Amino acid sequence: MMQIVLEHLDEATFANLSALAKLNRLSLEEQAERILTEAVDMRVRRRRRVESADRIAAMTPKGVAQTDSVVLLREDRDQ
Repeated sequence: MMQIVLEHLDEATFANLSALAKLNRLSLEEQAERILTEAVDMRVRRRRRVESADRIAAMTPKGVAQTDSVVLLREDRDQ
């Protein structure tokens, strides 16, 4: 396992992290690892969503007028 040393973590953040670890019945290190892992995973998931949206957008024909979704919703509600 790798090791990270945080030399300039402010006291308030440390206190909040300690309180969160205690609340979750985890060690300080386990809580910090969980937070870092979730943050990195979230970033990866976000990047994949953007890539997926870009692929879908690339399938949309160029030069073809697209109907605003608000108009489509209103038409559907009026039926």
